[in-house]
Amino acid sequence: MAKPLVIVESPAKAKTISKFLGNAFDVRASVGHVADLPSKGLSIDVDNGFKPTYELTVRGAQVVKDLRVLMKDASELYLATDEDREGEAISWHLLEYLKPKIPVKRMVFHEITKTAIDHAVNNPRGIDYGLVDAAETRRLLDRLYGYEVSPVLWRRVNRGLSAGRVQSPSVRLIVERERERIAFVQAGYWDIELLTATAPAFTATLVALDDARVATGKDFGSDGQVKKGVVVVDEARANGLADTLRRSEFTVRSVEERPYRSAPKAPFMTSTLQQEGGRKLRLSASQVMRVAQGLYERGYITYMRTDNVTLSAEALNAVRAEVKRGYGDKFLSPAPRQFASKIKNAQEAHEAIRPSTPLRSPDSLAAELNGQELSMYRMIWQRTLASQMADATGVTVTVRLGAAATDPTRDDAITDCVFAASGTTITFAGYRQVYVESVDDSEAGDGEREALLPPLTVGAVVSVESLTPNGHTTSPPARYTEASLVKRLEELGIGRPSTWASIIQTVQDRGYVWKKGQALVPTWTAFAVVGLMEKHFGELVDYAFTARIEEDLDSIARNERQKQDWLQNFYFGDEADSLPGLKRLVEENLDEIDAAEINTFPIGNDLDGHEIVVKPGKYGPYVKRGD
Repeated sequence: MAKPLVIVESPAKAKTISKFLGNAFDVRASVGHVADLPSKGLSIDVDNGFKPTYELTVRGAQVVKDLRVLMKDASELYLATDEDREGEAISWHLLEYLKPKIPVKRMVFHEITKTAIDHAVNNPRGIDYGLVDAAETRRLLDRLYGYEVSPVLWRRVNRGLSAGRVQSPSVRLIVERERERIAFVQAGYWDIELLTATAPAFTATLVALDDARVATGKDFGSDGQVKKGVVVVDEARANGLADTLRRSEFTVRSVEERPYRSAPKAPFMTSTLQQEGGRKLRLSASQVMRVAQGLYERGYITYMRTDNVTLSAEALNAVRAEVKRGYGDKFLSPAPRQFASKIKNAQEAHEAIRPSTPLRSPDSLAAELNGQELSMYRMIWQRTLASQMADATGVTVTVRLGAAATDPTRDDAITDCVFAASGTTITFAGYRQVYVESVDDSEAGDGEREALLPPLTVGAVVSVESLTPNGHTTSPPARYTEASLVKRLEELGIGRPSTWASIIQTVQDRGYVWKKGQALVPTWTAFAVVGLMEKHFGELVDYAFTARIEEDLDSIARNERQKQDWLQNFYFGDEADSLPGLKRLVEENLDEIDAAEINTFPIGNDLDGHEIVVKPGKYGPYVKRGD
């Protein structure tokens, strides 16, 4: 008896779906795309509507052959690939190459559970050709970009290099950060740390001298100069003041209490999952996506490529019931929380990344998941539960202590010294009982640092245990990590959740970037390529322009713009649409590029005055002095 044939992308996904559909359906995997542009040549007729020439991949040819055989005994065909642009394009190519003579239905879902699969079978739709056009435009755009610009890099920098619509601006971000670090001028400053002899003891830091605020690291520019209106304390003054302050009496100048309230973060989307996976689990972006994809395909979590942070009504009810069961009513937010995406060009097609329903606790899956999978599932579980929990509340107390000191570096003048301490006492943990978001080192602050201060009143004398002068130096901006780079790309609207992990991996594989611990460090080749792109193809690595292309692709997906017209304008140029014309840019700039200049980086002179430079060569970077 004939039965429906269901095609998904991966064998793991097919296996999971088969369990829910049973023997009444035949579920098979296409193993991703079955067709693509040939690996060599442009394969796009730019003079005839940008018509592409596709070919079956080696694997795809066998897959299509096998599926055609199965289709002869099938009653209908369900195309059940992912519901994003790439998934839609895979379904479209399957339709093109299989040429089915049986009814065809597009089946979409964002979690692999019995309820979701049954709903998808009973509520099919047709192919969304807006999504197909957007996916194809992106593929053709990337081929045109690489085909035209990459050969320029081969001729002027080195063979084997590549340029890319998202890749090149990503490398530019990393190089710009390194330039900032190279230009950075370090500055030194001192402060004094006071430890009280109270119960409990607390630490306060020197913040003002004679009503002038004491400089901290944030008061220095990248050129090492301090902003006006603050006083820089040097080592001699810090030591001299500390010595005389040890004989001074400290009194409480002010006590300020203010309520503390903190709300939970939204459930995960792709970018935040990659960031937290990097910070908490020490995984690369590509590792995060690989583990998440396995969890999705086996039915543990919802679709992992999304920039939506909302939860379905079913999920909301399940999560709130779990919070109530596990933590009690007081930890549940008074009303359901729904979050809105704050990023540019957010696509709202999917839900947030969350555990599939019915919910299963991490402990119940310990025997089914390996270490990385369980750690990621637990993180997703905790973040999802926390999103429906009550605010954390408490009290933040700021205390100022004052004392007079003779300043030996100012002819023993009497100087008023003010020290400050603050601490937050969490009186109700709320969502923090389950999950607290981590931050990059450069963003870490004292805003939510828990510290218990003793009861203090204005005018009270505070006994001091110790006074310690501390020297500090300013630090250059931190290099990007994979997590912070994803965050920056998201903020700028560059790329899509499905591309960030592969882009970061590509720039490492191509030799533009290497990793020092978690930090992304650009190579000299990256400096040369970015310098060339900035000088001669500035539009192509402009962040706003790159983000605007994403908006245009979204417009094509919504059928608001036409694929062919947009590609025509991008490739040949259109002033009205502010598109420079890729072909014109390359033709006009190629002869102007000075390879020697692009590949030379002065780093100083030797004792005889000969210039020393670094140059990226065929076999790696080398140092050149004089001739």
